Amino acid sequence: MSQTAANPLTVPAPGTYTIDSDRSAITFRTRHVFGLAGVDGSFSLLSGQIRVAAEATESGARAVIDANSFTTGNDSRDKVVRSDKYLATAAHPHISFTSDAVRESQGAYTLHGELTVRATTQPVELSIEQSQIRAGGISFRATTKIDRYAFGITADKGMTARYLILTLDIVASPA
Repeated sequence: MSQTAANPLTVPAPGTYTIDSDRSAITFRTRHVFGLAGVDGSFSLLSGQIRVAAEATESGARAVIDANSFTTGNDSRDKVVRSDKYLATAAHPHISFTSDAVRESQGAYTLHGELTVRATTQPVELSIEQSQIRAGGISFRATTKIDRYAFGITADKGMTARYLILTLDIVASPA
């Protein structure tokens, strides 16, 4: 384990960790109505693993998200977002993330990977903001900005924001 001075992230012991979907959360913030109102919501994580390598930059992760779990607390909006107009969850029930590269720059770590939404895969970078060793495992907080247009989700331009800011709070235990 080590800590960097610029960004106090604790690097966990090498090994494979299974993500605890019940204790992990994926939340997002976006805007709608010409960018005037904020919308908060979440997705449920189905499964995933984190692989911590002896050399931290060789670490990776994979995760599967339940696309149908999209929720903002507004049932009519959530139904539209799950429809073919946006996520098409009947045809594409999962959103997946895979990574096999971590980059370190001036003490900050970024997880580089690919996100697949509606059968479209695009590169994504997760900025790791926190990491901790916990009793029986590890936890991480990471953020990223997702451009829905990059995944072919372009409905309701002007009414629905183009970008989502995702925050991942991940808890994992040794596999």
